[in-house]
Amino acid sequence: MNLILLGAPGSGKGTQAEKLSGTYGIPHISTGNIFRQELKDKTPLGLEAGRYMESGGLVPDSIVIEIVNSRLDRDDCSRGFILDGYPRNILQGEALERKFASGGIRVDRILFIDVQDAEIIKRISSRRVCSVCGRNFNLLSNPPEEESRCDACFGALIQREDDTETSIKTRLRIFKDETFRLIEYYQKAGLPFNKVDGIGTEMDIFRKIIDIIDKRQ
Repeated sequence: MNLILLGAPGSGKGTQAEKLSGTYGIPHISTGNIFRQELKDKTPLGLEAGRYMESGGLVPDSIVIEIVNSRLDRDDCSRGFILDGYPRNILQGEALERKFASGGIRVDRILFIDVQDAEIIKRISSRRVCSVCGRNFNLLSNPPEEESRCDACFGALIQREDDTETSIKTRLRIFKDETFRLIEYYQKAGLPFNKVDGIGTEMDIFRKIIDIIDKRQ
């Protein structure tokens, strides 16, 4: 089974991709995770991507496409995969279609997790990270036991610069400019596309996704 999960930052697509990966036994492929691993391994592409990530910019399409194509060539993708947040725009979507065509791969389902901007801003602006061990918390869904302190090491919890309301609004604007055109592209191409209401508990949303996939099968 080959799935593509789309959604704005904070929509919960990463969480749902992890759940689907465990349920179907196929790899969860996140561009962010790939970049971090490539950077950790100090590969040429990873180091190049890292320069853009460190400056807060978007990694160029050419690098993203090459890294994802390389990941899709690994043996663990032979039975299927879940793409999380890729493709991001029409250029990446067209590159993915070429990759699929060359390997005889079909997309079983494209899922867009839809969450309103106000909810996205509330979710992301509530995120906190430990300044010492890096553990993540959310003041709404996963609060620390002691306010402003990490449960694991008691380090001070901080808000990342890109989790402020101003930064979130900028990221949402970029997402809409790029990804909404990609959604239209998929719909016009007649590919199997579904919108999923992203409001509810993690399990509520997961059940909605499973229902869509099971009906397709």
